[in-house]
Amino acid sequence: MNTTSTPAQATALDSYRRAAIIGGGVIGISWAGLFLARGIDVVINDPRADIEDLVLAGLDEITPALAELGLPTENLTERLTFEADLATAVADVNIVQENGPERLELKQQIWQTIERAAPAHALLASSTSSIPATAIAKAMQQPERLIVGHPFNPPHLVPLVEIVPGKKTSAATVEQAKAFYTALGKKPQVLRKEVPGFVANRLQSALFRECVHLVAQGVVTEQELDEIVTASIGMRWAVGGPFRTFHLGGGPGGLPHFIEHLGRAMEANMWPALGNPTFDDTTVATLIDQAREAFGDGTVEELAADRDRAQIALMRALGETPDSGSAGRA
Repeated sequence: MNTTSTPAQATALDSYRRAAIIGGGVIGISWAGLFLARGIDVVINDPRADIEDLVLAGLDEITPALAELGLPTENLTERLTFEADLATAVADVNIVQENGPERLELKQQIWQTIERAAPAHALLASSTSSIPATAIAKAMQQPERLIVGHPFNPPHLVPLVEIVPGKKTSAATVEQAKAFYTALGKKPQVLRKEVPGFVANRLQSALFRECVHLVAQGVVTEQELDEIVTASIGMRWAVGGPFRTFHLGGGPGGLPHFIEHLGRAMEANMWPALGNPTFDDTTVATLIDQAREAFGDGTVEELAADRDRAQIALMRALGETPDSGSAGRA
């Protein structure tokens, strides 16, 4: 995540002094930590009675990763507040990042309230991982204001943000979202069409389907499959991506040569053989048993910390970590 700010990016971030995080779960906490480390005041709205304890504990867990990225973390929660009333929470903010449950009717209700209460200049973004902005905005008076800003988990660490405009989202809102997430140090990618699950999750889902199939068929264990991925396509895609990889795989003829000589064989022989598993009782039992065997020695928190350290090491190797000298803002 190359987050060294250009003057234009710094100016863009200066326009966002206060943010409302709607939903204080895993994604909301991650966004909040990144916003706070970037010098943005954050107010969190969540109906849970114990939300303050949950958020503060979550921020403690991710603070080491933020520090490893070179972001300022001293007194991180000084600019953090909580507000149970949604309208009050968004009344004086520059950005609303909604992370509520993936239920269309609930999101529509949330955004009706936000639209009425938030300032006219505020950027309105949903972290939804599957619901199109067009559907959420149907209940809004100004649907052109809403956009999907879908992060890849965890948002404080993984650079991608999928910006997905709805059918009525204005071009100005798209540009506003791009400028904000870029200034935040993310790598925003604007999708040209709304599709269920967007892009990153569709790719992840397609690969995971085959992973489940291979494990359920007894070809490999979960641990073995994870090692295969991290020792091959995981490394390869971190620097090239699928299309670039196969373009190089085609030799001097590039992707056209690959498609003609290897791609057509892949289509004829490999694609029809891919699995179509279901989460039936037997498959679920196999997956759970193997997960317990592979990951049972460590807590989720410990495994996440290990993941974050490895992710940061990879990002450093790729030159994707922030410049600590320009990472924060007074």
